[in-house]
Amino acid sequence: MRFFTKFENNQNSDFMKKLFAEFFGTYWLVFGGCGSALFAAGIPELGIGFAGVSLAFGLTVLTMAYAVGHISGGHFNPAVSFGLWAGGRFEAKDLVSYILAQCLGAIAAAGSLFVILSGKPGFAIDNTKAGAFASNGYGAFSPDGYSMMSAFLAEFVLTLFFLLIILGATDKLANGKFAGVAIGLGLTLIHLVSIPITNTSVNPARSTSQALFTQGEPLMQLWLFWVAPILGAVAAGFIYKNLLQQSETE
Repeated sequence: MRFFTKFENNQNSDFMKKLFAEFFGTYWLVFGGCGSALFAAGIPELGIGFAGVSLAFGLTVLTMAYAVGHISGGHFNPAVSFGLWAGGRFEAKDLVSYILAQCLGAIAAAGSLFVILSGKPGFAIDNTKAGAFASNGYGAFSPDGYSMMSAFLAEFVLTLFFLLIILGATDKLANGKFAGVAIGLGLTLIHLVSIPITNTSVNPARSTSQALFTQGEPLMQLWLFWVAPILGAVAAGFIYKNLLQQSETE
């Protein structure tokens, strides 16, 4: 009986470590990615611009993939968790716990960004403008005025390919040492494409954290940045599992 109790305690402890890894990984993604947009992108002549923000998001995933990816699998994104489930790489029973940890990490990061920004005289979130507090949006809240249909398709397609990159780079037959590099560069490319369209989500937790602080229309539009990425991720999981994945004997 003691053996089984000890085993169960160890299992619970290991799972909590996975959740903490997802919390901190998602925190770093939002703090580093959205933080680069809020602090460093808009400074005249010295700002990092779209390219710099894109690279920042890619670097957050790359660094945390190597820091804690071996603990939790390095999802840092509810869409990724759904995609890995659809691809047969993740258990459905762990989805809710992972997504909760990811969302809490993202919200904590947004809170940290808000507190830091509050230290600047005159700071206020103008939720009538596209991209306020690094939020996502479509229509009048798209950085370049793209429609809801355009935003939905962009988020769906880009998340689909992000998951194909993740599933392929972490496949048993792939060179796993460079998986973090491929995934990080993949996210960088995604941002280079879609910042003008939606301010780039492909991550419901990242969108939720910023919308909660922005309120207004960005919060009303949040549904799209859950539905489109998750559908794209699930589609990618089924595509990879049934059309691309090779068995070790092939």
